[in-house]
Amino acid sequence: MRKYMFLLAVLLTFCTANAQILDPVHWSTEVKLISKNEYEIIFKAVLDEEWAIYSQTSNPEGPSPTELTFTKGSHFSLIGKVEERGKKKEAKEPLFDDIIVAKYKEHVDFVQKVKILDPSKPLKASVYFTSCNNSTCIPPTSKDFTIQVGGNAQPEASVNAMPISVGAVQDHAGLLDPVKVKASLTKEGDSKLKVQFKAIIDSGWFIYSNKIGEDGPIPTTVDWDKGTHYGFDGELKEFSDHKVTGFDEIFEMELIKYKEQVIFEQGIDVKDPKIPIKGSMTFQTCDATKCLPPKTLVFEINAQNGSIKMEGDEGGTGFLMPGEGGDGFDQTIPTVVNTLKNPIGQCGEELIKGTNHFWTFLFGFLGGLLALLTPCVFPMIPLTVSYFTKGSKDKASGLRNGLLYGLSIIVIYVAIGLVITALFGATALNELSTNWVANVLFFIIFIVFAFSFFGYFEITLPSSWSNKTDHMADKGGLIGIFFMAFTLAIVSFSCTGPIIGSAIVESAKSPIGPSIVMFGFSLALALPFGLFAAFPAWLNSLPKSGSWMSSVKVVLGFLELALAFKFLSVADMTKHWGILGYELFMGLWVLIFALMTIYLFGWIKFPHDSPIKKLSPVRWMFALSALAITIYLSTGFRYSDEYKSYHSLPLMSGLAPPANYNYFLGAPTVNQEIKSKYISFTKCANNIDCFKDYYEAKAYAKEMGKPLLVDFTGYGCVNCRKTEEHIWVNDRIRNKLNNDFVLVSLYVDDRKPLEKELISAVTKSTIRNVGNKWADFQIVNFNQNSQPLYVIMSPDEEVLAKPRGYKEGVDAYNQFLECGLTAFKSSHNIGSN
Repeated sequence: MRKYMFLLAVLLTFCTANAQILDPVHWSTEVKLISKNEYEIIFKAVLDEEWAIYSQTSNPEGPSPTELTFTKGSHFSLIGKVEERGKKKEAKEPLFDDIIVAKYKEHVDFVQKVKILDPSKPLKASVYFTSCNNSTCIPPTSKDFTIQVGGNAQPEASVNAMPISVGAVQDHAGLLDPVKVKASLTKEGDSKLKVQFKAIIDSGWFIYSNKIGEDGPIPTTVDWDKGTHYGFDGELKEFSDHKVTGFDEIFEMELIKYKEQVIFEQGIDVKDPKIPIKGSMTFQTCDATKCLPPKTLVFEINAQNGSIKMEGDEGGTGFLMPGEGGDGFDQTIPTVVNTLKNPIGQCGEELIKGTNHFWTFLFGFLGGLLALLTPCVFPMIPLTVSYFTKGSKDKASGLRNGLLYGLSIIVIYVAIGLVITALFGATALNELSTNWVANVLFFIIFIVFAFSFFGYFEITLPSSWSNKTDHMADKGGLIGIFFMAFTLAIVSFSCTGPIIGSAIVESAKSPIGPSIVMFGFSLALALPFGLFAAFPAWLNSLPKSGSWMSSVKVVLGFLELALAFKFLSVADMTKHWGILGYELFMGLWVLIFALMTIYLFGWIKFPHDSPIKKLSPVRWMFALSALAITIYLSTGFRYSDEYKSYHSLPLMSGLAPPANYNYFLGAPTVNQEIKSKYISFTKCANNIDCFKDYYEAKAYAKEMGKPLLVDFTGYGCVNCRKTEEHIWVNDRIRNKLNNDFVLVSLYVDDRKPLEKELISAVTKSTIRNVGNKWADFQIVNFNQNSQPLYVIMSPDEEVLAKPRGYKEGVDAYNQFLECGLTAFKSSHNIGSN
């Protein structure tokens, strides 16, 4: 629980686009002579009212304890440990699950005694700390000091700290920086060094081992500039008490990763100490839902004096000042920054509605109506109603008992839906729609259900269950009525079970979907019992039980068989197996409905069917309907010149794989006229026209008079793939991306090197490759560094709608695109046509 509280604090740090920069701890230093060559170096922390800083010995499960480190050198030595002087208070920390922490308020001094051997050289030190008040924390921050003995020094500038407002909701603003790296160097002999990179990781985040396979996250690597002045003593080693090994749900592969803290260590053989040893450390960090772009930190080792400098404020042993080397590079676009606060279109993500539960209810209700027509349920209606009307003292009591029976059915089935949600959880149910293992399992289950409906075997619950409930029903009264309803639920399972299973799977995308679909199902099932109990004369109008009910089950079997391939298709597209392309899927559906047509015409039979002498008008109607569906499905093989693919059918949207996921049609060729002018023009996911360079996309959008959809993505971004595979494949979305927008996909983990290194004028970070460039572009303009991020802009670089991160749902994404498109047309006086 404590770890989740800390993760919540870190994630909610970035709560508004214009969050005030908090700096509640004010540092200064003082040097005191205590004897010959011995000094006290005092680091004074003065805190704003209500803020606290944490002791070095505070529980690390809570806010980060304060750490004071010195850059090693031969010109001084430390005496003893760091002493704390202040009013230390041990108390519960409400922001971290009320664990006991040790903290200081108002002020505290951290004191280190040192012996100075060469007063001409300054001391370098770093304080790593966090600070909290009753509702807010700043993330762990470093303050670096250069101290000349005999004088004071002010702390050097550190990273801006954004506020954590507990209880707030993360907006589209905020930069995540969950990993701090400190470098240290130890002499192991005259010519041997040991360099360590200590990664301190925020709770809930991970970085990855150097020893992981391909097709997953980027492993942690230490790369060295080539040279003959040094060599390696062994391989890169990893040390951590927080190693996590096993199957990773995000990347769906076996991984080795680390939480909280890990040390990467490399031994070095020095051959010429006069020449600096240079290199860089690259790592990627992810939490349970997202990954950040890879980060690279450059370092330089001076073997002569045994020191190491590391790029950026992350380095805890001294650092290269940002801006050294390379050219200044500012990608800030003022119009983007200004309109990000107030987009042209006052719509977008915050107006997007959630799931429409009416359709979930209706889906369950229709399933209940189908269940009524099965041989397990239909014959029970007259028997049960007759029991209530004939066995009751008067008409009123018969009506009451019948209504109570119907209400009991609703309670039982809704309770089943609630139990399913409680057992699996809303998140797990939500993931059913895309998890390949779950979808393969559903495929198998639906095949089994189909053959059960065909009459080859029965799926029943243990007979002891129905005997027990039947015995309880004999007791009478309210309890007896309830258990009569429970008996119905059990004995009818062979018919209702497959329908219930289908309904629950389809509704599981919503946390309360199973309960709603079960309410609709049970209401349809319960209505006849209540109505016929109220109006017993209606029983005479019911059709007689007979072979027609077996036909209903067989038709349901064909529907179950068709839906089974829908789940296999989801797994196939998720894992890129390529076994169930568009042609095979549509061919199977055409075959299934053709067989249903043949069955309804009476040309084939199943085990429980009786001979058919003459088709009834109702059966003729269903047979012709099945034939019409078969013909309609066959039109899905028409070729579309517009999309260079099959003409996908609107009614199959969300059921069939996208038309471009096929065997026989080659990938559409890129428009060579556009390609000759814009080199980055290409085909992105799902054969959608796109650019890989923002500036080329902007020029083309201006030329065509269309808005831009900027897609900040990554090759290792799982949620980006989910959007492409489950949202962009929808015909409505795909048509808009191809026809109404100019799409530009910017990969923040593209490691193609730039011609020369650049220095960001805003973040002061080094830009070495294409991914660095687009990651910096995202940060400086949108104050966001996680992917995916979708931004709709005009060619004049004005934000048209609130940017959108990863969220499921085709309808919501379509509203997002409509919002931006409407704002663009309004601002440019373009008609709706």
